[in-house]
Amino acid sequence: MKAIIQLEDVNLTFIQNLWSDFLNVIPKIFLAIGFIILAWIIIKTVNFILKKLLRITKIDSITTKLNEAELFGKTDYNVVPSKIILKFVKYLLILIFIVIASELLGLTIVSEGIGSFIAYLPILISALLIFVLGVYVASLIKNAIRDTFKSMDLTGGNLVGNIVFYLIVVFISITALNQAGVDTEIITNNLTLILGSILVSFTIAFGLGSRDVVLRLLFGFYSRRNFEIGQHIKTDGVEGVIQQIDNICITIKTGEGIVVLPIKDFVDKKIEIID
Repeated sequence: MKAIIQLEDVNLTFIQNLWSDFLNVIPKIFLAIGFIILAWIIIKTVNFILKKLLRITKIDSITTKLNEAELFGKTDYNVVPSKIILKFVKYLLILIFIVIASELLGLTIVSEGIGSFIAYLPILISALLIFVLGVYVASLIKNAIRDTFKSMDLTGGNLVGNIVFYLIVVFISITALNQAGVDTEIITNNLTLILGSILVSFTIAFGLGSRDVVLRLLFGFYSRRNFEIGQHIKTDGVEGVIQQIDNICITIKTGEGIVVLPIKDFVDKKIEIID
């Protein structure tokens, strides 16, 4: 009988403790619900105001310039700065409210972890900005090289432009990773060896087999600087009007027909300009 009474007392105490814990949790539940509603309202309000401000500043006009730059070639993907900013602010606010809620509920591990990530965000953003700006500048340099080769009627502009572009992108990527706090010592050491090997190979190839190509390029540059299409010239018994100039030869229209002369003749021989 005494054992039954003790068991009833234990059950009653357990139920009372359970009920007491439930009553203590109810305010926290309502507080959490109210906090979620308040956070949702604040996020929606901030997003609405920010969207209006971005529309006024016309920040999406940058999209046209970024897409025209063709940073990584032609692509159907369009960069929309306003959407990126709105998404970033939205998820940043969500993280901030999660930290606040964790502090209110006593979940310090969660709040400290997310707080560390939020503190790291400025470093990450600066690294991304370095990368994007570096790629944009590399794209401008690539296009400038292509235009220069094209204006001089030289081939290989796309190849040289792409090589320079990707070299710059590699160095910019390493710089961005350093800014983000990533140890790039192994990458840098290996990259130095690779670039050194490429430069040595290029130097040997240039010294052994590309002398004639360089001479032709120089001859072509010299000829375009001193002669022009439509000029009436006379050289080595050939008289006529220049029709075309490239890196290999010059085409002359004479009274008897078309004559093609090697470009080096215009450097080594006497040329008489009639008009």
